[in-house]
Amino acid sequence: MTALIWIPLLLPVIVGGASWWRRADGWTRGADLAVAVVALGVGIALLTAVHATGPITAATGALRADALSAWLLLTIGTVAVTALWGGLPTRAARTAPDGRYTALICLFLAAMSLAVLSDNLGILWVAIEATTIATAFLVGHHQSPRSLEAAWKYVVLGSVGVAIAFLGIVLLYASTVAAGTPTLSWVQLAEGGLSLDPDLTRIAVALAVLGFATKAGLAPMHSWLPDAHSQAPAPVSGLMSGVLLSVALYAILRIQAIGDATLGPQFLRGLLLAGGLLSLAVAAAMILAQRDYKRMLAYSSIEHMGIMALGVAIGGPLATAAVLLHMLGHGLVKAAMFVVAGRILAAGGTTRTADVTGLLTRRPDLARALLAGTAALLGFPPFVLFFTEVAIVVAGWQAGLGWAMGIALFLLLVVFAGLARHVSAMTLGPPVTVDPPVAAAPGQDHGAHPLPVDSHTAPLPTPWREPATEPAAKHRQAPVLIALAAAAILGLMASPLAAQLREAAAVLAGAR
Repeated sequence: MTALIWIPLLLPVIVGGASWWRRADGWTRGADLAVAVVALGVGIALLTAVHATGPITAATGALRADALSAWLLLTIGTVAVTALWGGLPTRAARTAPDGRYTALICLFLAAMSLAVLSDNLGILWVAIEATTIATAFLVGHHQSPRSLEAAWKYVVLGSVGVAIAFLGIVLLYASTVAAGTPTLSWVQLAEGGLSLDPDLTRIAVALAVLGFATKAGLAPMHSWLPDAHSQAPAPVSGLMSGVLLSVALYAILRIQAIGDATLGPQFLRGLLLAGGLLSLAVAAAMILAQRDYKRMLAYSSIEHMGIMALGVAIGGPLATAAVLLHMLGHGLVKAAMFVVAGRILAAGGTTRTADVTGLLTRRPDLARALLAGTAALLGFPPFVLFFTEVAIVVAGWQAGLGWAMGIALFLLLVVFAGLARHVSAMTLGPPVTVDPPVAAAPGQDHGAHPLPVDSHTAPLPTPWREPATEPAAKHRQAPVLIALAAAAILGLMASPLAAQLREAAAVLAGAR
């Protein structure tokens, strides 16, 4: 069983190294997708094995797969398959293979897998920092002025966040040293049997949560997120929005469990409630005024991270299970939506919302997917996000946080109005012809027209060309349709996953 822990860690490193070495070989084009498929399979196998036999450990306990980490690995694999499969270029759009891009994606997947499979907070911190290194190069992949600016902004703010988290982890370790039991093992710390100094632990836990909240995109540490997500290639945006933010929130969940065991459940509740409500407020205000549809999706990610932060603050089996299911549902939908956004950019050559009109007439295939994905993000039934949001609100009312749930519902209505207005303007009405974008001269910035287009292999687009008719092009709809269908089925058939969700929530309560 320990092989199930090593496979998602070693396979991406091996494939990534080979892709970097043989960067011009054609096989590198789909190697990252193959790694994602394996990660998904391992996630399913681990979830089943842990349910049957309990936690699995490796590397003398430094690596550990419990119900929670297995669920996150399943989420990583699911979102990665959706984003990378949907991001494959058509045969006509293929250019020379770029093994360096594949290698960075593999490093990204390996780092996220290590983060969720480690039982050592120091290793967890190293893995989160490794995701920053990999994604910084991916955000700046287009090497346009705006993408390079977004990459540097991401590096600076992300590094500040992980530095704050590092300080918190160091102080937490110092607290264990003072207690006579030096350790960074999450299991030992969450058991609550160590006599930790409460004042030092309080500072350590608060700093660690604040640092990881920066990586999770929670306000007010969110300013890197819209730039990075809007400038990265579509598959990278899908991965960052759909699962990287959730991995950072996973780190917060682990730290919160330590804080609850040592200081009581009330200590972090106020901090997480403030971060969640502020994230919803920022997302609502910015979505209303947004003119770029990729940035609009990025602010939608901040909104959903705010919802999940509220669920984490509420705590308890219902809210925690809803947060974990929300991670999977949001990852599926957001990966599909960024794939669709990349295809709209490839078809129209612009990310300006005002320049994308009449999609139902021009590209009904893209319009239908955009409308369905928007309905899912807004929490329409039967999509799973409807049920998880209702569960979080109900849990909040039961916990005596009705005032916070009322504010959250009002802000969600504002988000609904903003997203509905923008998406209806993009899909309905007569098409408006815009001038085709012109390739930028060196040092010139196109503003909301980042070129080359949102694919790591596609050439300069011909605006609003007709969809390709070859059979392979028709199959490109499959990952988007499967992801949206899965998000709908999860909402109607979540009961088969109830046992796994209960076990994952129990991990945070110290039951297993």
